[in-house]
Parts: sequence; C-alpha cells; structure tokens
Amino acid sequence: MSQAVKMWTMLLLILILAIIFLLIGSGLDFDYLIPKRFMRLVTIVLGSVCLAVSSIVFQTIVGNRILSPSIMGYEAVYLLWQALLLLVMGTNGLLMLGVSGNFIVSIMLMLVYSWALHHLLLPRCKSDVFMLLLFGLVLTMVIGTVTQFIQLRISPGEFSVFQGLSYTSFNRANPEMVWCGVLAVVTVLWLSRKTLPVLDVMALGREQSMSLGINHAKYVKLYLALIAILVAVSTSLIGPTAFMGVFIANIAYALAGSSKHKVTLPIGCAVSIAVFLVAQIFVEHVFNYKTSVRILVNLVCGIYFLALTVRTRGIT
Repeated sequence: MSQAVKMWTMLLLILILAIIFLLIGSGLDFDYLIPKRFMRLVTIVLGSVCLAVSSIVFQTIVGNRILSPSIMGYEAVYLLWQALLLLVMGTNGLLMLGVSGNFIVSIMLMLVYSWALHHLLLPRCKSDVFMLLLFGLVLTMVIGTVTQFIQLRISPGEFSVFQGLSYTSFNRANPEMVWCGVLAVVTVLWLSRKTLPVLDVMALGREQSMSLGINHAKYVKLYLALIAILVAVSTSLIGPTAFMGVFIANIAYALAGSSKHKVTLPIGCAVSIAVFLVAQIFVEHVFNYKTSVRILVNLVCGIYFLALTVRTRGIT
C-alpha cells in the first residue's frame, strides 16, 4: 500500500470516528450537546497533534524510540507548577492568572526545564541512551514526589482541583484555552515546517549529522524549546498522557514504512487522533463513564512500552 493510500485511509477513518463521536446518542441536539462535543473534538485533535509531533521529534533528537517527553519529566514540571500555585495562592491564583496567564507561565517554565535538559543532562548522556532514560525517570520521580508532598499541604478543595488537572480528560478545555493552544501549535508547526529535512539528517546520529554540516547543538536547542511548548499545550488541554507518546510514535514508524518526518509526523498525528477518539467513544458509550480515558490509554500504552523496552534490550 502506498503512503498516499495509507494517509487517505487514515483520514477517512478519522472522519468516520469523528462523525460517530459527534452524533452517537446525541438525538441531533445541535443547540447544546453537539456543540459541546465539537469543542471536545477540537481538543482531542489539538492535543493529539501536540503529543504525536513532540514524541516523534524528541525521539529523533535523542536517537531512541523508547523515550518520550513525559518520561523525561516535562509533564511532571507542569503538575508541580499547578501544585505550587494552589499551595501559595490557592484557587484564587488560578483565577488571578486566568486561563491565558496560567498557560503562558506553564510554557515559560517548561522552556526553562528544556534549557536545563539541553545544557546539563544531554551532554553527559549523549553516548548512553539508557543512562539518559535513567536520569529522566529519576527526575520524573523526584519532581512527582515533591508534587505529592505539596498535595499534602493544600486544602481538600484545592486538592480536588489539582486532581482534575492531573488526569487525562477532554472536558476541561474552554474556548479561550483552545484558541491559545491553536495559536501556539500553529506557530510551532510553522516555525518547524522548513526544518524537516534537518530532522531526517539528525536521525542518523549526532556525529553523522555534524559531519554533514548540521549545527547539531543549535537544532537540539530549538527542537527542545518547540517540544516544551507542545507538551505544555497538550498537558494544559488534556492532562498527562504517560506512555501514549511512545505508543503513537512507534505505531507511526511501523505504518509509515519510511524514516522521513514529512511522512511519519502526519501519520503519527492521525494515529493519535484515532486512538483518542476510540478511547473517548468507549468511555462515553461502552463503559458509561465508569472508567476514564487515562486508564484505558495508560493500560494499553504501558503494556506496549514494557514490551518495547524488553525487546529493545534483547531479552526476548
């Protein structure tokens, strides 16, 4: 099957899933129910694009397919900021900053974290990917532990607000947040559109890309910054996604049959949208909200990540 046929097939599948998601059990209520579902659909598409692009680009620059931004602690930084904000200012802090203010501060903090990764961690682990994975997991655990300690210090009402921010959900986004996310994502995609051939070269490895004239350090810094923005948008809109990025990226590689990013990135976005739509349809109409998207996605993707890690280590 050619790449064009694959892409059109996936687009048709997404269209069918989107129509099912919008109309199933709606009674054709165009006054309330379908508009609310349409907002969730836009949130799913936006979060899926952020997740797929950030995961595939991150795996390219670190040279390994079992890593994702969530494993390296990006999402943990976002949750730590939300916990600190609730601890210091309470729920009034969220109201004072507003959706846009909280969104901008989250992006700035993740850019700082991205800078720290680039200057302190990546240079020490560039020849040992598993050491990088170990550092990332330890960082995530440390940041998560600090966040848990803060949770013990906040009031029950603030804790319930934080719990809502820490779960994957498509119901939290409002129009203001979605439009901020659209603006950020469009900007990132526009800035990176002409550098896809550079990513193809960087996939060969640090030494090979430098020998071909690529300023490796400069582009790593650029892409880490873009990844930070995408992860901030994704986490703000839908919450942490854990192993979803690894799952989506590797499925995209398998379906694409090519290492070119102009192929893998669109397919990755399509796979991510389809997976989230299926998960949301199951949550709403099969399990009747007795489970969550986070549980379904983490179950499937966690098992896949474990199998991928074991296979990569050559144990099987």
